[in-house]
Amino acid sequence: MNNLRQQFIAFSVSTGVLRFGDFTTKAGRQSPYFFNAGLFHDGATLGKLADFYAQTLLDSGVQFDMLFGPAYKGITLASATAVALAAKGRDVSFAFNRKEAKDHGEGGTIVGAKLQGKVVIIDDVISAGTSVRESVQMIRAAGAEPCAVLIALDRMERSGKDGELSANSAVQEVSREFGIPVISIGNLDDLFSYLDSAGADPELAKYKDAVSAYRARYGV
Repeated sequence: MNNLRQQFIAFSVSTGVLRFGDFTTKAGRQSPYFFNAGLFHDGATLGKLADFYAQTLLDSGVQFDMLFGPAYKGITLASATAVALAAKGRDVSFAFNRKEAKDHGEGGTIVGAKLQGKVVIIDDVISAGTSVRESVQMIRAAGAEPCAVLIALDRMERSGKDGELSANSAVQEVSREFGIPVISIGNLDDLFSYLDSAGADPELAKYKDAVSAYRARYGV
């Protein structure tokens, strides 16, 4: 497993952002793990997370001019990633949107730099892909080009209900619909490899079978 991806999974576990147990997802599934990027809520962990985002984006080889963070989690993620990129010698601008248009001052729904050139959308995960679709529409409406989506964790699971599962994951559907790559710092395969590794905490290794069964049932 790529060392950066392995480090990201270990970091997420150590901070309690990636947890194992019995959780109900937004889709109503019983999942043996849960990832909550909202728990990266102090300076040190947010800074480290932003470094993972920045390095993953640079390593991807995607050509980009600026970042866009969809409200709400994407706002913090895009701004923090811009800071991390600057520290690595790549200073780029960023923007984000408001949920409701401002009717005074500069007005509008977009805050920050003008949307232009090739834009990377930054978010935590892709579930139904709604925020990405809205972001793509705003970016294109401004005359800019969405060139990639960068997320923290790709769950690599099919959407829909049992018996009616889609052939592709939400990430694959977004990539296919808009013709742009979706880049993740880590994914379900990385998570499984972490549990399978000799260095994993024995208390966590016991969840390996549950994660494997979940992947077999819902994975792509």
